[in-house]
Amino acid sequence: MHRHLPLEEEVMNMLIGGFSTIMFIAIITVIFLWRRNHAQRAAFLWILVHFVSFSIAVYLALKAISFDINHPMSSEEISLLLGESGVLWGGSMICLLVGIFKLSKVKKDDKKNKVL
Repeated sequence: MHRHLPLEEEVMNMLIGGFSTIMFIAIITVIFLWRRNHAQRAAFLWILVHFVSFSIAVYLALKAISFDINHPMSSEEISLLLGESGVLWGGSMICLLVGIFKLSKVKKDDKKNKVL
């Protein structure tokens, strides 16, 4: 019998379903905005990379949560999965910040034409 972190039976399915639904909506929104805004394509690409790498990080974290604790090296495996998840999450946050930075850049011509 496999033993994992004690969770109610449907919790893992709810986590996966909820995360997948929200991430799908977010990715579709970014792709839609990316296609509409030709001037800021690089920024939306960085945000899309953030969503993809964040999704992989969540996948690894959920895999760690559901890992078989009877496995001979479960502690090491779970630690490695959580470490990889953390590194990917950190990288995804950097991608998000780069995307936000690129979106916030105002061109010199736009500053001159801006009326205060």
